[in-house]
Amino acid sequence: MTFSIPIPDDDVKRVEALDQYLIMNTEPEISFDEITELAAELLGCPVSYIEFMNEDKQFFKSKYGLSDEYIETPRDMAICAHTICQNDLLLVPDLTKDDRFSEHPIVTGAPNIVFYAGMPLITPSGHAIGTICAVDFETREISLNLQESLRRLSNQVVSQLELRRLLIETKKVMAGQDEINAQLTLEKSRSDQLLLNILPTKVAEELKDNGTVEPKFFSSASVMFADFSGFTKLSETMDPKSLIELLNKYFSAFDSITMNHKVEKIKTIGDAYMCVSGLPEESRGHAIRMCLVALEIQQYLGRANTQREKLRMPPWDMRIGIHSGPVIAGVVGERKFTYDVWGDSVNIAAVMGQYCEPGKVNISGTTYQNVSAVFEIEKRGAVESTKKGNLEMFFLNRLKPEFSADQFGLKTNDLFEKTFGSRMKIYQ
Repeated sequence: MTFSIPIPDDDVKRVEALDQYLIMNTEPEISFDEITELAAELLGCPVSYIEFMNEDKQFFKSKYGLSDEYIETPRDMAICAHTICQNDLLLVPDLTKDDRFSEHPIVTGAPNIVFYAGMPLITPSGHAIGTICAVDFETREISLNLQESLRRLSNQVVSQLELRRLLIETKKVMAGQDEINAQLTLEKSRSDQLLLNILPTKVAEELKDNGTVEPKFFSSASVMFADFSGFTKLSETMDPKSLIELLNKYFSAFDSITMNHKVEKIKTIGDAYMCVSGLPEESRGHAIRMCLVALEIQQYLGRANTQREKLRMPPWDMRIGIHSGPVIAGVVGERKFTYDVWGDSVNIAAVMGQYCEPGKVNISGTTYQNVSAVFEIEKRGAVESTKKGNLEMFFLNRLKPEFSADQFGLKTNDLFEKTFGSRMKIYQ
């Protein structure tokens, strides 16, 4: 059996206001239960409760004197549906004599309620979202002071609701701030990683700390230039996508090799690959490192060309040149940073590469002096170059047998002892 109940004109907005508190279907809370118990004691009633009403039901948030099974009822069966349509206390001393409620099931049947006093819970926005009520099973009158007490208790309920709403909003703001902080942390991590992909770690840290990087002179470092022999002709036989994919495959492998030997990749220019050993932190074994990198690159390309030969594809041979000497290193650019090296040593390394034979590693006299005790080297004598005149050049062939524990493995302590007369590590 249903009853006709009044509907507030602003019922949609009223329900929206209720939803802001996220109070429907929540567990009991002591802050509300204490107010409910106080209402029953003040009015001398056996039953009191706090309920909230949405578009189709009333939910008992707190109850005193009612069994636990009373959790919710349909809205059209709620006496409180009338209370939320007014802005002050609804007081009915005898429900059996009130035309609105005399035939109501909870009046004519169990629990046979007779007395009802309900105060709407009105939010600061002016919406009645629920009630605080006291009921009895017999007729009674309450004084004006007790009526005022019920009004004040309703204010306390609304205050608790506002605290709840503020807490919810604060949590949302904090969650939003946490998300923003997480995003900022992620973006910073990405930015830092991008910077590390462009610059050496020590240089990147200096740039982040100071906003600039001071150029630095290195009295001795090893520079390597490598480019593919006959690249123009090779590129003419391939579509652009396949060409880029193959270059990327080779250069990525070179990146791994240089990283494993703690050598800094500087840049690629077309089919050319440039790297430097001995910076940004100085290393006495920079020339040895660079020669190991060069030999490992040629070994990698040798394996790749073996596979290409099986597929009847032309080989990709590389010319590699190395020179050791003083350089200046620094960062150029403001938006697109580039870590680069300058000096005559760079030019000589480029000449070493230019006058190298495909599949070989060509080193200068200075590099030879640094690594001759460790590697098997073929003397070429003085070679006439167009830019630097006569230059001593040498082909780097392989590690000497006593240093080849593996194909390119290096016994660093033995190497240092043999070369420098100490058991301290050089390959670090």
